[in-house]
Amino acid sequence: MTVVGPHKVFGPEQNDLSLQLRKQKFDKVILAGMSGNLCVEAHMRELIEDGFEVAVVGDATASAILPDLDGNQAAQTNFRMISSHVYQTKDLATAFAEARRSE
Repeated sequence: MTVVGPHKVFGPEQNDLSLQLRKQKFDKVILAGMSGNLCVEAHMRELIEDGFEVAVVGDATASAILPDLDGNQAAQTNFRMISSHVYQTKDLATAFAEARRSE
């Protein structure tokens, strides 16, 4: 199942995303998207607090970078420290391909 949408619509705090994932018997989530140090990280933290295993696709996120502030560096650090796994897109594609072959 893929859930795609703006933070304000699909953010765990704003609706029943965790409930809907549980109803579908999902316990693992893979996140990617814009504003890694804000939206993606907020989703990651909330879903982990709700008991999900959460991985992030590190090179499929984006964050603001200002002259003395690097939102991407902050996000990537927190992804590695908090999520269950940080994928790169090529590694995730390989993992999906291997899973399909074993079905």
